Formats: sequence, C-alpha cells, structure tokens
Amino acid sequence: MNTADEIRTLLVANFGTDPVAIRPEVSLRQLRLDSLALEELRLLIEDRLGVDLDDVQLTSRDTVGRLVEAVHGRAAA
Repeated sequence: MNTADEIRTLLVANFGTDPVAIRPEVSLRQLRLDSLALEELRLLIEDRLGVDLDDVQLTSRDTVGRLVEAVHGRAAA
C-alpha cells in the first residue's frame, strides 16, 4: 500500500470517515477532524508507518494531500 492508501485506511477504520470523501483537495476539517483527532491520527500514522511526525505541523485547515505529502516526505527521509 502507498502512503495515501495507508492514511485512507486509518481514517476509515479509526474515525469512520467516508472513503469517497477522502480526496487530496479536501481539508481535514471537512472530514471532521479536530485537533484531538489530528493528534490521534498522527500517532496512528507514526505507529503504522514507522515515521516521526513530531515536527510536522498540521491543522484542520490542511488538506488530505498536504498530510500525505508530509508523511511521504518523512517516510522517504
């Protein structure tokens, strides 16, 4: 699975997000992820993908595409 697929799987399984709604241009706010949910998602991503996202600043205004880019950039490093 690629980074986007992994994140999609986590969003659907852990937050009940509609898979159809998960598109690169959609904001995390539109997916109903508040700051607490974003922190939980960050921890899930770190655990599942083995990346360190401590210094990645994400807010609910960021898009799914931005999240995927940030995680992919960390995974490649």
